[in-house]
Amino acid sequence: MGSAKNTGSAQRKARIEEMRKAERARERRSRILMITASAVVVVGLVIGGVVLVQSQSDANDTASDSKGSSGKFVTGADGVKTWKGTLSQTHVTKTVKYPMEPPVGGDHNQAWMNCNGDVYDKAINNMNAVHSLEHGAVWVTYNSKASDADVKALAEKVKKTPYTLMSPVQDQQDPIMLSAWGKQRTVTGASDADVDKFFSEFVQGKQTPEPGAACTNGLSQ
Repeated sequence: MGSAKNTGSAQRKARIEEMRKAERARERRSRILMITASAVVVVGLVIGGVVLVQSQSDANDTASDSKGSSGKFVTGADGVKTWKGTLSQTHVTKTVKYPMEPPVGGDHNQAWMNCNGDVYDKAINNMNAVHSLEHGAVWVTYNSKASDADVKALAEKVKKTPYTLMSPVQDQQDPIMLSAWGKQRTVTGASDADVDKFFSEFVQGKQTPEPGAACTNGLSQ
């Protein structure tokens, strides 16, 4: 009798152990499957992200027109031209072709030109200068028809005025031009009273899309 009980007990222990082994085996298989599935998901997300970023980058690099800028200039009684239409504010890596020269707004590079009274002797990138205008800067530009005396006097004025910058733009229509976001005018020279009027109204003026944004810690050339 005792032998039968011992035999039954041993068999139960053996079955329990087999069940435990089977359960441990299932747990191991489940863990392996979960790890494998997680790895596949992560890899898929990484690949998808790379493809998405690459496609966006390709789109930015191949585009060339400022699609978000449309309209025309309307000249006021004071001689200031105001852009009537849309001026987009998208940060892009493409080379933007603006509908006006110098540009007064539109898609632009994410880096701005330093505009804390900065004077540049060489032409600067339009896409960076437009970002400065977005921050409320006035951009003084001139071409080879401007006199050396006017260029020198304007440079001194700019150096004393925060939120301004100055650079040559050879392709502009007139010898000396002043630009702000959506605003532009021609002046006759450094002594023209309209220079101070333009500065007074449009340096950090009401037209500024991002008033108070930095004009330092940007690009210096």
